[in-house]
Amino acid sequence: MTQASLSLALAGFSFMLTVIWGEPLLRVLRHFKVGKIIRIEGPERHFTKMGTPTMGGILFVLPVALVTFLLNAASLVGFSVLGRSIFLPLGTMLLYAVLGAVDDWEGIHGKRRGSGMRARVKFFYQWLLAFVIAYGLYAVLESPQMYIPGVHREADLGLWYIPLAAFLIVFSANAVNFTDGLDGLAGLISATAFAAYGGIALLQGQIYIARFCFTLVGALFGFLWFNVHPAQLIMGDLGSMALGSVLAVLALMTGQWLLLPIIVVIPLSETLSVVLQVSYFKITHGKRLFKMAPIHHHFELLGWSETQIVQRFWLIGLAAAMLGIALAIA
Repeated sequence: MTQASLSLALAGFSFMLTVIWGEPLLRVLRHFKVGKIIRIEGPERHFTKMGTPTMGGILFVLPVALVTFLLNAASLVGFSVLGRSIFLPLGTMLLYAVLGAVDDWEGIHGKRRGSGMRARVKFFYQWLLAFVIAYGLYAVLESPQMYIPGVHREADLGLWYIPLAAFLIVFSANAVNFTDGLDGLAGLISATAFAAYGGIALLQGQIYIARFCFTLVGALFGFLWFNVHPAQLIMGDLGSMALGSVLAVLALMTGQWLLLPIIVVIPLSETLSVVLQVSYFKITHGKRLFKMAPIHHHFELLGWSETQIVQRFWLIGLAAAMLGIALAIA
């Protein structure tokens, strides 16, 4: 079996595993009343989603963790399927999933019901985890520091790599979080990005990274089985923060992280729309640049349907991912 075919086989396996346990998970979430709380300032059409089970990111986080552990355990009997270096992105995903789960639970049943953790507290833990992970990339895995598109050699950033890597992890975690506002949007965009970096890893000979990426792609497709419009469950911060952080780590491990803003152009646009909206509101003392931010809400208020926005944003994301792969091999 070739490296590419094995990677795709892992995607198929993780897809089936995720779909199989989706229904039992839905029953558990409904039993414990882990339902989405819709903010009053959101678009009116979103009120129909009130009570939809959230924290759905666990649907793909656990299968990916299970598959990764099992495949590494295979090395004990003489098979080499995934490398131990993959435990760093796996650990990243699990740690940010736990942080997101705390945020989700605080917003559902905690003292800050409807809001979740305080922003400064969440940012503190995001940055703390990011610096530890960035140090691991730099000092333990000795990941390639940076490849410049079109230049076939590694650029040495020295110790500057650590704060840059930490920033990328925190930015990506929050960017995917902002994108998670419409049924299927964050899942589709993330699956496309992981497929792009899986392809880049294959082309660079980083087989372990490619297999992990495609395992995530398959699990996300399984999640989308339940998350496409009308969604039966919502990803929540548990899922979005886990996806964003591990995507940045995988980009850093390939050394092709300069391409991340292109490959994740939709999450980047969502984040910039929020920054611009808040800045413009403060500068103009109450005026708005967009009808609502993140920008997918702006298009909702312009009259686009939820499925139109998701499909069109995904098409843009797919084209950007193909451009990113092209630049990586240029």
